[in-house]
Amino acid sequence: MTKSAILRGRAVSVLVCRNPDSLESTSVDVVDVDLEGLRGDKHAGFTRGADGRVPRYPRGTRIRNDRQVSLVSLEEMARVAAALGVPEVRPEWLGANVLLADIPDFSQLPPNTTLRFTGGVVLIVQRDNRPCKGPGRLLANHYSRPDLESGFTAKAIGLRGVVACVEYAGRLHAGEEVEVHFP
Repeated sequence: MTKSAILRGRAVSVLVCRNPDSLESTSVDVVDVDLEGLRGDKHAGFTRGADGRVPRYPRGTRIRNDRQVSLVSLEEMARVAAALGVPEVRPEWLGANVLLADIPDFSQLPPNTTLRFTGGVVLIVQRDNRPCKGPGRLLANHYSRPDLESGFTAKAIGLRGVVACVEYAGRLHAGEEVEVHFP
């Protein structure tokens, strides 16, 4: 496959993380998307506080939000679940906003890849989403296996999905198709 090829996939589910004190997201049928992200999602906004991913700034410093939307792959989550020896890894436990299917090597999409949903929303991939301990804690609690907290971080490298910014606003529905356009 060449990088000029257009891939097609589908949005299996759309999720919103409304609780500011929790990483866990909730599945919805449809969500309004504006230029700040998914309306009502705790990760929406033009800016965010710096964290361990950007150590060049003191924690909490306001920086541009390049993590408005978190997307994961159904196939890659199945691979992580198999590597961890658990029945499933759900997008809710990762704080994901969109669960996609049928896009090979999804977490390897390069920055500036465009995701065009049939309903009109357009997202621009910023980078891969590196695994962290938050989802590992949710998995560990769900399965009553403390080893999953650090195990997730190790097993999900290269399979954790991508983060994106909104380029074009609209409504995003579960079940929509998506076209992947490489930069």
